Amino acid sequence: MPGPKTWQLTAGAAAVGLALSAGAVALAGPWDSGQRTAERDRAASWAGRGGAHHGPPKDPEAPAPAPSAPSVLAALGAPVAAPVPAALPSDLGRLLADPALGPDPAASVLDTATGRVLYAVRADAAMTPASTVKIATATAVLSALPPDHRFATRVVAPPGSAALTLVGGGDPTLDKARLAALADDTARALRARSLPAVQLAYDTSLFSGPTVHPIGANENLAPVVALMTDEGRTDSSDSGPAARTSDPAGDTARAFAELLRARGVRVDGPASAAAPAGAEPVASTLSAPLPEIVERMLTNSDNDIAEALNRATAIATGRPASFDGGAAAVPAQLAKLQLPLNGAVFADGSGLNRVDRVTPDLLTRLLAKAADPARPELRPILTGLPVAGFTGTLSGRYDTASAATGLVRAKTGTLSGAGVNTLAGTVVDASGHLLAFAFLSAGTPGADPAPVQKALDRLATRLTAH
Repeated sequence: MPGPKTWQLTAGAAAVGLALSAGAVALAGPWDSGQRTAERDRAASWAGRGGAHHGPPKDPEAPAPAPSAPSVLAALGAPVAAPVPAALPSDLGRLLADPALGPDPAASVLDTATGRVLYAVRADAAMTPASTVKIATATAVLSALPPDHRFATRVVAPPGSAALTLVGGGDPTLDKARLAALADDTARALRARSLPAVQLAYDTSLFSGPTVHPIGANENLAPVVALMTDEGRTDSSDSGPAARTSDPAGDTARAFAELLRARGVRVDGPASAAAPAGAEPVASTLSAPLPEIVERMLTNSDNDIAEALNRATAIATGRPASFDGGAAAVPAQLAKLQLPLNGAVFADGSGLNRVDRVTPDLLTRLLAKAADPARPELRPILTGLPVAGFTGTLSGRYDTASAATGLVRAKTGTLSGAGVNTLAGTVVDASGHLLAFAFLSAGTPGADPAPVQKALDRLATRLTAH
């Protein structure tokens, strides 16, 4: 027999399926390992959905299509203003008064289908969001770039020249395996050109401005450059804090040179230099599609990905690919979506900067926008949120005894040194409505984040019974 957690995961998966409404479910494509592969092709997102409802066949002599299968899951509850249970405000108020949440916590809960605010305490207070700001980062980049966008790391050279340049394309997910594959393709292309020896340079000019985050060098983020491998980690980890190299671009170029040498290519260099004018493609490697990268950022709270996506938003909107460029690009994109930006400050994309400010109201409306069937490009925000008790930064926050395990999906935020702890996400309530919530705290007592995290989790858990 399946264990309790298996049944909870099944229930959680069903709840997530319900949460996207009938229209959104109809538009959603298939998934591989939790990633929507249909988003790799924008056209596929809006194509017909097969069966008798797909329209007549193009060939008039072809047989009629088979009828579409009936829906397996029922749609969410009708988007009407269901009454708020009398106990909900008092219950949330009691939970929000937990001393672990500090002197002035703030909260917002709304029904994503109707936009109705179900609960609000200081919902317009601009507070330090910590990593929940990644929801804004995700919204901005997904609205600025198409869902089939991939980041390219390229090798280029002038025609007939042995001067190669490894060009960073701002891909925060480049790893050793893809770098080795790029070396394979490059060596093969060089043999075809009868070039057994080359001079190697590397170009990081895509990004500008300071590379080190304003909080300084630390284990939460590598220098933000357009060329790096494994996020500059000096160990075998793939998420969370880790010792970082101070020169991720140079390290990547030197590793690439060694890979070429291992494949029989004589290499001089590498040296840092811009790719020469007129250089043509030799080989390239592409990242996963943007939606998958956004999901990875949210699930693991990946700061390196967040800062790269912040710069990608800046580039897409014609701004410098820097901290300052991202700080201007993100609110500009959110303003286009008519989101409330009172008091908002986006000093970085990761939330490590204590200067960042958002309101609980903004966070819940960002999540509601992602749930809008008219905004399929924003769906990776919902699907990338960690699942309580199972994935990412919520994998250890709930257990089999919690009513929220497998049901709550939320982005966490913690700045222990600043006493900041936040939680923002979604839950399907007992009446079948998808609720968005945001709970923000500051000035929390003590160095141990566990008490405040448990207090935040209790708030989210209460919403499952709404």
